[in-house]
Amino acid sequence: MKTYKFLLVASNFYPEITKDLLRGAQTYLKKQGHKFDITYTKGSLEIPTKISMKLEKKKYDAAIAIGCIIKGKTDHYEIIANAITKSLLHLSIQYKLPITNSVLTCRNIKQAKDRSSNEVNRAKEAVDAAIAVIKD
Repeated sequence: MKTYKFLLVASNFYPEITKDLLRGAQTYLKKQGHKFDITYTKGSLEIPTKISMKLEKKKYDAAIAIGCIIKGKTDHYEIIANAITKSLLHLSIQYKLPITNSVLTCRNIKQAKDRSSNEVNRAKEAVDAAIAVIKD
C-alpha cells in the first residue's frame, strides 16, 4: 500500500474537541502507515489561510481541516462555517489535492463531543474521504 503525507490543521478554540478529533485522525493515519504534520490556529476561520501558507512551502498529498464551531445566539457560526467551506473547496481545486473538512458545526458542546468521540470521529472520516480522492 502506498503511503501519503497529510497536513492536519487544527483550531485551538475548543481544545477538548480538537484534541479528540486530532487523536482520531492521528491514530487512523498511523494505523495505515501514513505520515503527517500538525499545525494549529487560534480559531477555525484561520484554518484555510494556514493550509494555504503550508501548501506553498511543502508538498503534501492531502490536508485535513480540524476544528469546531458551536452556535451561539446569532447566525455568526453559519457565516464562519460557510466561509471555511468555500475557502477549503477553492484551495482544493487550486492545489489539485484533497482538502477535507472536519470543522464541526454543532448546536451545543454535547453534540460536538459526540461527533469527536472514539465511536464517531469526524476527523477520521475526513481522512477516509481524502484517501478515497487520492487513490482514484
